[in-house]
Amino acid sequence: MAKPRSLYSGFTEQRISFITLAVDDVARSRAFYADGLGWKPIFENDEVLMRPVGQHLMLSLSSIEEFTAEIGHAPTTGIAPLTLAHNCKTEAEVDSVLELAASIGAETSPALRREWGGYSGYFSDPDGFRWEIAMNSGPTGDYALP
Repeated sequence: MAKPRSLYSGFTEQRISFITLAVDDVARSRAFYADGLGWKPIFENDEVLMRPVGQHLMLSLSSIEEFTAEIGHAPTTGIAPLTLAHNCKTEAEVDSVLELAASIGAETSPALRREWGGYSGYFSDPDGFRWEIAMNSGPTGDYALP
């Protein structure tokens, strides 16, 4: 198979710059992420809430209407088959984040020791997006930690 030719050389930089989640209610998401979890948005209006989540990565919470207008069709229904993850430095930090999420109404699953050597649990935001909260002790965890 022939190697595809890139028309834009910048696309060979293999990274993700922006993650946009379509949410039912931006105000509810703001209450969960900003007011509940303490995240500080750098941009927000009635339709969008944005926050940097890495050196070159932005998380955007967009109303379904705004999301649909931008991409040209409505998102599919049901829970998206993806998990967002946040790595902590200790197991105690994992437990603390999960306790915080539960205290603001998130559905959580307890942190457990995993086959891959780490410790992780999950919570779901008000729109059903799942977050893994993990302490990774292996080589990929060492790489991913701040």
